[in-house]
Amino acid sequence: MRGTRSGYLLGSALLTLLPSAANAFYLPGAAPHNYVLRDPVDVYVNALTPMLAGSDNSKLKSLINYDYYNPQFHFCTPNGGAQSQPESLGSILFGDRIFTSPYDIKMLEANGTCQMLCTAEIPGEDAKFINERIREDYAINWLVDGLPAAEMKKDTKTGDLFFDMGFNLGNDDDDIPYLNNHYEIVLRYHEPSPGVYRVVGVLVWPSSRGGSQEDESTPNCDIEVPKLGLSENENNHIRYTYRVTWDESDTPWATRWDNYLHIFDPRIHWFSLINSIVIVVFLCVMVAMILWRTVSRDISRYNAIDLSEDVQEDWGWKLVHGEVFRAPRYPMVLSVMVGNGAQLCAMCAVTLVFALLGFLSPSNRGSLATVMMVCWTFFGGIGGYYSSRIYASLGGVNSRKNAFFTATILPTLVFIVIFLLNFFLLVAGSSGAVPFSTMLLIVILWFGISAPLSSIGSYIGSRQGGVSHPVRVNQIPRQIPPAPRHLRPWVSTLLAGILPFGAAFVELYFVMSSLFASRAYYAFGFLALTAGVVALTTGTVTILFTYFNLCAEEYRWHWRAFLIGGGSAFWILAYGLFYWLSRLSLHSFSSVALYLGYLFLICLFDFIVTGTIGFLASYWAVRRLYSAIRVD
Repeated sequence: MRGTRSGYLLGSALLTLLPSAANAFYLPGAAPHNYVLRDPVDVYVNALTPMLAGSDNSKLKSLINYDYYNPQFHFCTPNGGAQSQPESLGSILFGDRIFTSPYDIKMLEANGTCQMLCTAEIPGEDAKFINERIREDYAINWLVDGLPAAEMKKDTKTGDLFFDMGFNLGNDDDDIPYLNNHYEIVLRYHEPSPGVYRVVGVLVWPSSRGGSQEDESTPNCDIEVPKLGLSENENNHIRYTYRVTWDESDTPWATRWDNYLHIFDPRIHWFSLINSIVIVVFLCVMVAMILWRTVSRDISRYNAIDLSEDVQEDWGWKLVHGEVFRAPRYPMVLSVMVGNGAQLCAMCAVTLVFALLGFLSPSNRGSLATVMMVCWTFFGGIGGYYSSRIYASLGGVNSRKNAFFTATILPTLVFIVIFLLNFFLLVAGSSGAVPFSTMLLIVILWFGISAPLSSIGSYIGSRQGGVSHPVRVNQIPRQIPPAPRHLRPWVSTLLAGILPFGAAFVELYFVMSSLFASRAYYAFGFLALTAGVVALTTGTVTILFTYFNLCAEEYRWHWRAFLIGGGSAFWILAYGLFYWLSRLSLHSFSSVALYLGYLFLICLFDFIVTGTIGFLASYWAVRRLYSAIRVD
């Protein structure tokens, strides 16, 4: 998938707060390109991607990207062949494949002149391939001065005009696929000083122009001709034409992305955020009431000396004070998952901070994914530290084995899934398949940098030892009474997961549309607030359920806290399946495998992150609870 799926932030938004002086400060990689008259304006081509059609009920029909110069498309190539352009790690991972193009455009020249690009011969077999891509609503993606070519559209709800990135390969409105072979290119420019020009907008209106395709004389783009359909039974002769129109704009370079980064119905974001905040406030009040009223009353009663014997008898959560810190089953697995969850939490937090500060410029394609990969790699020490300390606190003694598993288990699982998805992309002939050299680089980054850092973190954590517990553990385990139905592990996991999921499901829709439907997502302010609300909701809900379990004399809270914290992942899985049924219409096995593979990774990461938050919050609450009572 292309880089826009991972979302964009208006990196130059900071610049609007600064005086527009000649020595203005620009973020790295986001400095403007100044043109003078007749300077060449390069047009770069990117992979073709499936997109949602214009109607609200449209469905995405594929997840496979195709190289622009795939031989079956027969697009025009520049003299000497297309040259690949350097890309960032994140851009490559999300399917960007950027090449030079044959379009000869010079600043403010040939305004409104219809020009022929080339002619192409398309066999019937390749015509069938192109027609299938048209039916699947594939879009062509260009880049001009870092800006994506777009079609101007109108938001039906707000009436605002915005630039929808990419433009149609063809159209099949009449149930017959027609190929777009003519492009009306409108380049908007701004003149900050006399004789200096900057590109601030790229619009393309594609059209299908049939008629005679063998005339290589100067074309006339204004006469009416029938649409161009490709025959699947014989060779097709195609003529590609284009016309460039220069349009002066008052939009300064610093705000040129405003037209592209459009929020669909922003009221939904606000309603979702307010609803989430209300949920968090309600939960925090509940936890405060339990901690300050119920628990405080219990502690006062337990610590009283002059009370009668019947009141001094232990009941509820104090009955299990000798069991609550007993080591759970599989402490190695639990500590490894908590360590990796802490690493992922740090990665998400730092990435959101960078995005909010505007360092992830939309001109730097794939910068979001690149920062996430780099943070995940260099935060290996955090994962090793938390894993080793939790492991020691749970009574583990094999610290070397813990350090090895923390550094290898999750990355190995993720790499296996990625390799399998990459195999499906290769089989489908997709340009989204990650090159072997890039995969090797990721392996080297992980096992050459992150694994040693994880080992260092594990060593530091082992030297500090486990967290001290306020009460001792009995030698003989206490018998556990039958738990109420709502406190059974899977029931409580699903019940507790509803609230964090409910706080995030609106933003989840926009994130998934960005990942799978080529929609730009840049509302990182909403995303950061939603992430904070989800973290607070997860922590408070897990503390509540842990307290209820302890009151029911169920002292095996460690794994339950992790499961309850990660309960939202199961609802995300259910929502992902609903999104598949409602917004996707995938016909190929490769697309289905890709969607389910990516959905699995999303749910896995969410389960580990929220499970870690729930476990650490419960661990803190349990230690605070039992350190406040006096045990004879």
